[in-house]
Amino acid sequence: MRYPIAIEIGIDTAAYGVVVPDLPGCFSAGDTLDEAVTAAEEAAAVWVDATLDAGGAIPAASLVEAIQANPDYAGWTFGVITVDPALLDDTVERVNITLPRRVLLRLDAQARAAGESRSGYIAHLTMTRAASSGQGAQHQD
Repeated sequence: MRYPIAIEIGIDTAAYGVVVPDLPGCFSAGDTLDEAVTAAEEAAAVWVDATLDAGGAIPAASLVEAIQANPDYAGWTFGVITVDPALLDDTVERVNITLPRRVLLRLDAQARAAGESRSGYIAHLTMTRAASSGQGAQHQD
């Protein structure tokens, strides 16, 4: 997915600022334009992940021209970032993991105590830990 961004050009005493207008509250900054745009892509990925976790909808991207016409961004520069569409994919995928038997026994006991399946418990732990650490979305190929 491609989202338009509004870029406030930095000066000697201030960093570049980037706003993703279609994702309310999503913004970033960087000492260089490249850093600011990269940070905006990361912020957008975290925004999408957090919104989906909260049961929210992901807004469609506007046209860059629509953002340029917004008087709030008069004098800004514009660009586009890409948000990995895999972030929107909640398709269940079967995976194999290898654990020592003693760890697997503990995992199964904890899952039963929580009233969850092994897979559900692992997913729950992962999402809880990611939320508490502020990691949000991380995607690796």
